[in-house]
Amino acid sequence: MSSNTNLAIAVAAALVVGGAAVAGYMNSRKQEAQPVQAPAAAATSQPLAAPGSEPAPAGNAIPTQAAPRLEYADVLAVKPVTAKEPLYATVVRSEPIRETSTVNTPREVCEDVVVQERLPERDGNAGGTVVGALVGGLVGNQVGKGDGRKLATVAGAVAGGYVGHEIDKRHEGGKVVNRTERQCHTVTDTSTSERTVGWNVTYRRPDGSLGSMRMDSKPGSRIALGDGSKTIGYDVTYRWNGETHTVRMDQKPGAQLPVVDGQVVLQTAAVSGSTTR
Repeated sequence: MSSNTNLAIAVAAALVVGGAAVAGYMNSRKQEAQPVQAPAAAATSQPLAAPGSEPAPAGNAIPTQAAPRLEYADVLAVKPVTAKEPLYATVVRSEPIRETSTVNTPREVCEDVVVQERLPERDGNAGGTVVGALVGGLVGNQVGKGDGRKLATVAGAVAGGYVGHEIDKRHEGGKVVNRTERQCHTVTDTSTSERTVGWNVTYRRPDGSLGSMRMDSKPGSRIALGDGSKTIGYDVTYRWNGETHTVRMDQKPGAQLPVVDGQVVLQTAAVSGSTTR
């Protein structure tokens, strides 16, 4: 190789080395003039890549996520789930039913009463005639002797009978006297009483309608109507991706259920059935 050739090679190498040095110096001066920035990993709150792994995205770039895919599952059947519970109605009005009864009570009342009575009458006019004849005969028997006494007796009897007969004709009745006697009679006391025999109750059912009934005692603010049926949920059967599922929901769904990224969205549902194909 000639000396000229060697010289040319040496000059070219010197120029390359000198240019690289100048470029490195200028680049270092530019970095010193710019403000210091936080590392990209700290700005994005991403962990540093482990040795041997793929490097993290440069700078502040955030990996983009795919938008959720929204689809719908067809509702096949909806069956209400019910449970028994006591059914009560609100009392609107209660009116007493009263019954009036009359009681008659007999009792005996006694008192002392003054009464007048007439003594018994003599037996017609015969009594006076007989008495008069006897008296007159006795008187005539005291007069005279022998046949004269007999005649006097007969004459006295006739005269006495006549006088007694005349007295009887003038007799006006027996003597009236007063006496006290106890008299009793029955009186009836009447009393009226009123009592409550029941209550007419007007009530309002849970659906707002009114009803009425008769009760033996006054009710409170509400009355029991027996057992009622309350819907506590719905068993929903739906089809998705060729499979049939059953879930229990608090509210009755529509004709479809939303499916996001292959998952049925049921905010208040709990799986209660098996999956069939």
